[in-house]
Amino acid sequence: MIAIDLLILAIIAPITIVTAFFAVEVFAGLAPARKEETVGPFPRTAIVVPAHDEAAVIAQTLAELPGSESSVRVVVVADNCTDDTAGIAGSAGAHVVVRNDAERRGKGFALAAAREFLRADPPDVVVVLDADCRIDLASLEALSTAAFCSRRASQAINLLAPDLAAAPMVQISNFAFLIKNLIRQRGLQRLAGRAHLTGTGMAIPWDVFDAAELGGSNIVEDLALGLYLARQAAPPLFVESANVWSPSAPAGGTLVQRRRWEGGYVATALKDAPPAFLSSFFRFDLPGVFGALDLAVPPLSLLVVLNTLAFLLGIALAFIGGLRWPVCVQIAVALVALVALAWAWIREGRRFASGMTLLRLPIYVLWKLPIYLGLVRRGVPKEWLRSGR
Repeated sequence: MIAIDLLILAIIAPITIVTAFFAVEVFAGLAPARKEETVGPFPRTAIVVPAHDEAAVIAQTLAELPGSESSVRVVVVADNCTDDTAGIAGSAGAHVVVRNDAERRGKGFALAAAREFLRADPPDVVVVLDADCRIDLASLEALSTAAFCSRRASQAINLLAPDLAAAPMVQISNFAFLIKNLIRQRGLQRLAGRAHLTGTGMAIPWDVFDAAELGGSNIVEDLALGLYLARQAAPPLFVESANVWSPSAPAGGTLVQRRRWEGGYVATALKDAPPAFLSSFFRFDLPGVFGALDLAVPPLSLLVVLNTLAFLLGIALAFIGGLRWPVCVQIAVALVALVALAWAWIREGRRFASGMTLLRLPIYVLWKLPIYLGLVRRGVPKEWLRSGR
């Protein structure tokens, strides 16, 4: 029976621990927001827009950028484009870097090309913005100033535009995005003094950007860059007074986005979270432990799947004589996490998903199962995928 007991603990304990931390992080992120003050002049800022076949949206994006400030310039990297992204961006007044390298594809390579271009006249801060995103002047100023004054990479609140008329699966995805990119980011900042970079709406001081490992072909180059900076003792800062918005993708596009990002995230977490946890634990580095636990929390739907599988296996093993209390602890922790999610929806999520839509969460999990089955069969996507616009 000892072997069965150890098996139950090995299955349930890790999932229970990361679920418990998820709940703690969500509750921490729901505490009242603190006032932030922007201090100092608007630094010289370069907005870098990596763009791959974005002719349909790049003109509107550039027209809406707060580029009237003399301290702001815009650089569009037309990366391996097969359309007129470069021509449209140039006509809109942006500096354009054209990059064609079929063997070296990925956002990290696009950022490296922008870095080479900017070295001739470096800005104080580089702000990275996706080709379909929107940022207002107040947010840009707060974000850029925070990076310049702290000498740390800084991340804005990066959300998908709410649309209660969208398909239920899109609404739930938007709500999950809110949990990850606002509530958990805020919680991580309060627990560990750091945040993750999310790829858009991130500001990086020039000296940091100039020396950083930009991710190359890493499919989650933003996550990799944030973890690299954390290892260099300059973890990213979460700026709650800055917002960047992206349009919601259609249901098919949402699956494309999630397959790319979740696959890359899971691969990175499996590789980096265990050694980061052990290293921080033995150094009595509590913020480092929190950071590793945050990285170990899988995407929301996968967390539900793992809890369900662990529960079913735990129950089966308990019926043949194994320990029962680990299953009871897991159920209690899962209920607390469910309460945290419900409270998050009441506090900040109702404009992203209706209550009736959230009742379809089990269907959403089933809808995403092909992603996880595909990752098991084919591994992580290797290309810089984009959803349909």
